[in-house]
Amino acid sequence: MTEGLDGRVVLVTGGGAGIGRALCLVCAEAGADVVVAGPGDNAVETAALIAGRGGRAVSVRTDVTVSGDVEAAVRTAVERFGGLDAVVHNATSRRSSEVGTIDGIDGATWADHVAVTLRGAYHCALTGLPHLRARRGRFIVMTSPAGIEGSAALPAYAAVKGALRGLVKSLAVEWGPLGVNVVGVCPLAHTPALDKAYTENPALEERLRQVVPAGRIGDPASDIAPVVVFLLGDGGRYISGQTIVVDGGRFTGL
Repeated sequence: MTEGLDGRVVLVTGGGAGIGRALCLVCAEAGADVVVAGPGDNAVETAALIAGRGGRAVSVRTDVTVSGDVEAAVRTAVERFGGLDAVVHNATSRRSSEVGTIDGIDGATWADHVAVTLRGAYHCALTGLPHLRARRGRFIVMTSPAGIEGSAALPAYAAVKGALRGLVKSLAVEWGPLGVNVVGVCPLAHTPALDKAYTENPALEERLRQVVPAGRIGDPASDIAPVVVFLLGDGGRYISGQTIVVDGGRFTGL
């Protein structure tokens, strides 16, 4: 599961922390050259971790809501590593973990969700396509169970993550004849936001464990990232237009 990306170049948005960092590290372990795209210094730290493990990576300060930033990240991939085989759009709003009902969400919060998740996906798709087409590449978007079953506590987050599934299906149909696969990945995994929620509500962790048949919340590096590596490798070449749920059996109706 962590073999088979030798010679491939992978760009990951939101690669500075959490699932994004795990994706970068595991893709590098599988042999890929990695472009870590993120708005903060933690993207630099992720690239340094990869280099420290013998891999090749470069960080690019990237705000996915700005088309020029995404263009710069893609250009860096091509100039530094010779091309681009995959884009993994993992970036999400920093306000994603803020709980509230729809009548409590202000316009700025809603706009930020839309900008990072959806506009960011649009920028990644638009900028990445010529390079992905040239190398019969992959476009992966990270969605969420909230985007499939809904969430009364996270309506903005659920809305934009659900919209990504429509984009996955649409681009899979459009890009299939071009040789580009498009897949959504829906993980249930530890994130910085979830760890913060555990701190604020110590009973939450055990409650979540009880509702997951596997008995635990997924680990980004050992449970989620290997699935993405598979999708990016030769084994995933006939998978497109689908949302792959990686959740230990929690959401059996998705």
